Amino acid sequence: MRKQIKNILSAVFVLSVTFAFSQVKSNDTINTGVIDVVKPYTPTISDAFKVKEVPSTDDETTQAKKEIKYNIFSFPVASTFTPAKGKAAVVDKAKPIKLYDNYATLGVGTYTTILGEVYLNHAISRTESVGGYVSHHSSGGGIEGLSYDDDFLNSKANVNYSSRLRDLAWNVEGGVGYQRYNWYGVPQSQLAASQSNNIQVDHSFFNAHLGGDISFEDTYINSASFLFRRFGDNQGSAENRFRFKGKVDVPINDYEIATDVVIDYLSGGFDRGYNTVNELNYGNIQVGISPTYELKQDDLTLNLGVSLFYMRDNEADDSKIYLYPNVTATYRLVNDVLIAYGGIQGDLIQNSYYGFANENPFVSPTLEITPTDQLYNAYVGLKGKVTSNVSYNISGRYLADRSKALFRNNEITLTTQDYSYGNSFGIVYDNVKTWGVSGEINVDVNRNFKLGLKAETFTYKTDDEAEAWNLPDFKGSLFLDYQINEKWFAGANLFYVGERKDQFFLNDGMTATTPFTVNLDSYFDANAHVGYHVNSQLSIFAKANNIANEGYHKWQNFPVQSAQFLAGATYKFDF
Repeated sequence: MRKQIKNILSAVFVLSVTFAFSQVKSNDTINTGVIDVVKPYTPTISDAFKVKEVPSTDDETTQAKKEIKYNIFSFPVASTFTPAKGKAAVVDKAKPIKLYDNYATLGVGTYTTILGEVYLNHAISRTESVGGYVSHHSSGGGIEGLSYDDDFLNSKANVNYSSRLRDLAWNVEGGVGYQRYNWYGVPQSQLAASQSNNIQVDHSFFNAHLGGDISFEDTYINSASFLFRRFGDNQGSAENRFRFKGKVDVPINDYEIATDVVIDYLSGGFDRGYNTVNELNYGNIQVGISPTYELKQDDLTLNLGVSLFYMRDNEADDSKIYLYPNVTATYRLVNDVLIAYGGIQGDLIQNSYYGFANENPFVSPTLEITPTDQLYNAYVGLKGKVTSNVSYNISGRYLADRSKALFRNNEITLTTQDYSYGNSFGIVYDNVKTWGVSGEINVDVNRNFKLGLKAETFTYKTDDEAEAWNLPDFKGSLFLDYQINEKWFAGANLFYVGERKDQFFLNDGMTATTPFTVNLDSYFDANAHVGYHVNSQLSIFAKANNIANEGYHKWQNFPVQSAQFLAGATYKFDF
C-alpha cells in the first residue's frame, strides 16, 4: 500500500514541474498586442489514408527458398497378375405369365342352368383397340311347390372402340340386352282365382344403350362422359334416359376449383296405373354443378364445396332448385395406421324404371317414378392398417332422404292384369331417416390368399309409412380367394341379410282388402367354387350356390332356388 501511495505522489510531482516549465516558456514567446480576428476558426479533419507500402520482410531471420530441379524417369513394369472376372449370382426367375386378350366360358348346372360368356379384344395399332363381349345366364326353373314357371334369362352384348393419343384418350361403346322373368309369387290364398283367370306371368325387358367417355391431359377440362339408354318391356312400357357428366378445373385468382357438371334427362311412361286404366307418364331434366376446393395442410385433407341442382318436372310443368352440402375431410392421426375421415353431402337421385327393374325384377309396369331428394348423407369413421397385410374400416352414418323409394307388395285386386294377385311389387315414397354402423376388415396375406369381412346394421324412421318396407336391419358378407398352388384355386362368398318388413293385402274376393305387416325371415346364402388350370389357356371349374339349401324369400312370396351346382370351363386365347 505504501508503495502505491509513493508512486502516485511521484507522478503528481512530475506533472506539476512540467506544467510550470511550459507556462514560463510561453510567457517568453508571446508578444503583447492587439490580435485581429479575420474570420471564425473552422477546424477540419483531413481524410485518413491507409499505408500503401508493403513492409519489407528482408531481415536476418528470413531465408530464401532453395531452387530444386528434378526429372521423372518412368519405365514399364511387367506384371504377371491377372484379376479374376466377377460373376453375377444366379437368380431363379419365374417363368413370365402369358396374358391373353380373349376368353370364353361355358358352364351348365342344376335347374337347367346355362352360363356362357365370350370376351374379345383386338389391338388395331399401338393407340387403337376394338373389343366386345356376349354373356348369357338362364335357368329352366323348377322350384318345388310353385304353380307357375320360375325360369329366367339374362342376355346382353356389347361392342367398344378406344383410342389413346398423346394428350387425350377416348372410348365409345354400345350394347343391347334382353331379360325375362316371371311373376310366379302367387300366394296360396289366390291360386284358385289366378288359375281360373288363366294369368300369364312372364315379364320381359329390353334395353339398348350408347355411351362414351373422353379424358384430357394438362388441360382445365379433365374428363367427360355420356350415356343414352332406351328401356322397355313386353307390357308397353318405355323409358329414355340421357346423362352427361363433366369434370373441369376452374381457375380463380391463384386457386383451382374442381367442378363437376351433370345433365340428366329422363322420360318414360306406362300403359296404365295399378288402379287406373289411364296412362302413367313421368319425366324431368336435372342440371347440376358441384364446385369443390381442396385444402391440404400436413396430414389434413379438406374438400369444401356445395352441390346446386335445377330440376324441371316436365309432367307437372314445375321447376325447383336444390342446394346440398359437399364437404369431406381426412386426417392421418398415425400415418397409415389410423386415419380419421368424415363428411356431409347431399344429392338429387334420379330414379328410373331401369334401375328399379334391375334391383327387383318382379315390379309391376305401373310405377310412379320421381327423384329422391337426399338432404343429408353424414358420416364419420376410422380406417387404416393393423399390419401391412390387414386393413380395417369402421364408420357411422346418418341419412335423411325425402321421397325415398320403397318396394312394397302390391295390393291384391284380382283383375285381369297378370300382376294383380299379390305376385308383384310397386313403389311407395316416404321421408326416411337412416342410422347405420358398419365395420370392415380385409386380409391380404399374399398374392395367393385374400379375405374380406363386412357387417352393417341399420335403424330406420319413416314419416307416413308404417315401416321402411323391404329394408334390412342387418347385412353381412364374407369373401375368400385362395390360389392353392400353380394349378388349383378356390374361393367362397357368404351373405347374410337380416329381417325385413313388407305389407300383405288380404283379399278373399268378397270382403274389402285388408293390409297387414309381415316379417320376412333373415337368410344366409353360402357360395363356393374350385378350379384347376389344365394349362396356361384352359381351366375347369365347379360352383355351388346356396349351399345351406335354404329356399328363402328374398322378396315376399318369391322363394329362390335351393342348392345349385354348376361345372364348366374357361379357355383363353389370342387371334
